[in-house]
Amino acid sequence: MPEYTKSPERLAQLTELQYRVTQQDETEPSFANALWDNKSPGIYVDIVSGEPLFSSVDKYDSRTGWPSFTKPLESGHVAERPDTSHGMVRVEVRSVNGDSHLGHLFPDGPSDRGGLRYCINSASLRFIPVAELEKEGYGQYLSMFQVPDRSAAEAE
Repeated sequence: MPEYTKSPERLAQLTELQYRVTQQDETEPSFANALWDNKSPGIYVDIVSGEPLFSSVDKYDSRTGWPSFTKPLESGHVAERPDTSHGMVRVEVRSVNGDSHLGHLFPDGPSDRGGLRYCINSASLRFIPVAELEKEGYGQYLSMFQVPDRSAAEAE
C-alpha cells in the first residue's frame, strides 16, 4: 500500500494557486479551472499527497463550474468538518493524509445517486487517465472502468 503524505518537497512543486487552495483554504474561480468539464475516464488524486479521492464514474455536471462528485472513491481518504467561514455554515472537505483543502460538501446532488455534491477545486486535484493508472501506481482502480466481456457471460 502506498504511503500518501504531505512533504515540503511536494509543497514546493505546487503552483501559487494550488498552494493557496490546498494550504490556505481558498477557492478557485468557477468555470475557469482545469477540470470542471473534464469528461475523460480516470481518477482524481490529491495534488499534495497523491491519495485517491474521486472517480470520473461519480463525476457529474452540477452546472457550478467546479468538478462535482456524488461520493468519494475512498471514503477513508476524505474528511468532512464544519466550516463557518464567510458567514456561512458549510461542510468542508479535506484529504485525510495530505490535509489539503479540497472544497465543500452540499446536500443538493442528484437524488438518485445519494443526494450529495462534493464540490471540489481543480487546483487540489491531479487527474490520472485510465490509460495511466497502472503506470502511476493506481492499477487497483482499473476494474472500475472495464466493460464486462459479454461473450464470456453468454457462454455460461
